[in-house]
Amino acid sequence: MPQVVIVSPALRDANNGNWQTARRWRQHLSGTFAVRIVKQWPDAQADRDAVMIALHARRSADAITAWSAAHPGRGLAVTLTGTDLYRDLQTDAVAQHSLVLAQVLIVLQECGPQALPDAARVKARVIFQSTTARQPLPKSPQRLRAVMVGHLREEKSPETLFAAARLLAAHPDICIDHIGEALDPTLGEAARVTAAAVPRYRWLGGLPHEATRRRIQRAHLLIHASRMEGGAHVVMEAVASGTPVLASRIDGNVGMLGADYAGYFPWGDADALAALLLRCRDSLHTPDRDALLPTLIAQCRQRAPLFEPAAERSALRDLVHELLGAY
Repeated sequence: MPQVVIVSPALRDANNGNWQTARRWRQHLSGTFAVRIVKQWPDAQADRDAVMIALHARRSADAITAWSAAHPGRGLAVTLTGTDLYRDLQTDAVAQHSLVLAQVLIVLQECGPQALPDAARVKARVIFQSTTARQPLPKSPQRLRAVMVGHLREEKSPETLFAAARLLAAHPDICIDHIGEALDPTLGEAARVTAAAVPRYRWLGGLPHEATRRRIQRAHLLIHASRMEGGAHVVMEAVASGTPVLASRIDGNVGMLGADYAGYFPWGDADALAALLLRCRDSLHTPDRDALLPTLIAQCRQRAPLFEPAAERSALRDLVHELLGAY
């Protein structure tokens, strides 16, 4: 049975998107292939590996370079994150070199190939991430509950949420929960200050994955305010739970939700986010199918098949067979 090594900059203890992707891909490939996840390569089992899937062009660059030296021109796929596509590839020579070495470049949403240089775009393969579908949990008809999920760091733009919460402080029928560890202590302090000033904003810190998913199921909306994304796992989980998304209009979100999605706001625009939340709150009190919240629910339902596990499993297995065929 051929062995596949997945190189991830983060392992189980980080509980972040890289780890969730690596864990899920191991599950999808296991049975057809022997699969292991490592943070560094080569190691004691390196001589058994037939294919490498590396997460992150820059942070996994040492493993990518070592693989290319050991297996020149074959067996290597590099998965591009949001910081790869929308930051590092513009200026970082190490990340740029990873594109040259890879035979396949995996992007996680349909706008991803547009961010690549022309020479690398022909290597791009869109593989949407997946999750199990869940039924929405009962929601209050009296108040709108929104949740934002993501560790507190600059790329996730939590300041936009803080500002929107303050703008909505006079609206007790809009409640906002915020889940994520304070990777930036300054942002953690800002979350505490916001919670003290706005009773309907709660910063819950980091929660286990299952608890987070249940809060997404209970919410009317997921807020995703990021500055850059490669294809956010939490957006997919919300859509698969029947929970629509209010998202910053960036390529990583448009590539997940579609160009015509009605729930975008300009990145960093707290006023626009607050206005969308008010419109969704108003939707609770009207049977109009053209109201914003029912429209978002319908649009997300149309996108949900993209994130089904069977589609991701098939795409990954086809990819590995293709890489093995180059030997």
